[in-house]
Amino acid sequence: MLKVRVLPVALALGSASAVAGAQDIRPAEPVSLTLERAQEELLNRSDAVAASEANVRSKEAQEGATRTLGRPDIDLEAQLLEYQKTLYLPLGSLAPVAQEFGISDPLRFQLRRSSSRPIATATLPIYTGGQISGTQAGAKAQVAQARADRDIAANDQLLQLVRVYFGQQLAERALGVRRDVLDGLNRHVEDAVKLEQARFISRAQRLQAEVARDDARAEYEKAIADLQTANAALAGLLRQPTGVRPVSPLFVISRPLQPLDTFKAAALSSHPQLARLGSLEDQAKAGVTLQQAKQRPTVYGFASYNFDPRNTLLTDPDWAVGIGVRYKLAGGLGRRQVVEAARATQEQARAAIREGRTQIEIGVTKAWNEVEAARKRYLLLDTSLAAAAENLRLQTLSYREQQATSLDVIDAQLGLGKAKIQRAQAANQYVQALAELLNVSGQIDQMPAFVAQADQVIP
Repeated sequence: MLKVRVLPVALALGSASAVAGAQDIRPAEPVSLTLERAQEELLNRSDAVAASEANVRSKEAQEGATRTLGRPDIDLEAQLLEYQKTLYLPLGSLAPVAQEFGISDPLRFQLRRSSSRPIATATLPIYTGGQISGTQAGAKAQVAQARADRDIAANDQLLQLVRVYFGQQLAERALGVRRDVLDGLNRHVEDAVKLEQARFISRAQRLQAEVARDDARAEYEKAIADLQTANAALAGLLRQPTGVRPVSPLFVISRPLQPLDTFKAAALSSHPQLARLGSLEDQAKAGVTLQQAKQRPTVYGFASYNFDPRNTLLTDPDWAVGIGVRYKLAGGLGRRQVVEAARATQEQARAAIREGRTQIEIGVTKAWNEVEAARKRYLLLDTSLAAAAENLRLQTLSYREQQATSLDVIDAQLGLGKAKIQRAQAANQYVQALAELLNVSGQIDQMPAFVAQADQVIP
């Protein structure tokens, strides 16, 4: 009986402890990050950047391996042989005498035995016609390509970060505006109910206010969903399961940017895509060198040493040193056509560089113009926002004085909300256009410096 009584008490105490423990658990707070700090976190955690970095290390190791191509190759070989050797010895002038004793001419000897062959050989390239230098140049060009690919991957990630970072900021601002609109229409509905009860407005006007309020609530719920999506995108990009709270606000630099030629010059000097195309040209040039080198003779030195000269074949030397020349007279592939193909690949790479420079200049021009257009659009919205706020104030006063209808107040409330959202969208368009300009000019990592120059922010 004692155990039966104690068990429910123990279970109750355990349940109480579990409830208390559950009450102590609080959801983890989102991590607050400036754009600069978010860039650092992204570059440290991005799998795309990590993969590109691993590729760089791989190419660097391969390039390091080519630095010793001029050294000798030393091989140690050990063989265990079971062999049979037959020798024939002509008797010459002794043949008639040997025949009298039943000995045939020539004498035949047969030897069967086991033998081991521990041999060391060394081969030293003396002249390769340019194959070593071509291989080394190609390996260096592959390292340059891998580094350019890494920079391109990092820049793409940083550009995506700007999109989702300030996209979340825009979603938060839109949610705030939708909340303000909903709060304003809730107050308008309360006023409409009071005025209807006092018989100053009709039931239809009160219903108009309620319909507008319900539409505003739907827009508010949609804004909540949009913000949740934006939160998930930024948290996933930065590998932050608890979420991220952006600290750097939407901004606009009201003064014009540096001249277009400044960004063009930066793009042509530091854009990683041009560096990648340049590395491809270097690889093609190294390919031409290699194909030409294969048509030249190669000279090499060699040496060998037998560690067991007493137990070896009669034809095997105890040691040997020498020099050799190798020249390929003919092969399955046409040697002239192979060189022509390599030169065509090099010309293709040169043409790709010229085309890349042209496209980058066009991209810089387009992005620079879009930044300027977004800047001017944002500044023009200041007047619209002030006018919308004043219109709402006047319509609200007029409605209370029976000088305006409920629809006038609703339109004014929605107009103010629209103006605020348009202003935030214009700021986001400016930020995104600026990020694209910096990316196409090879300066996307400098985005935090432009954030610091902002003189217009969306609170």
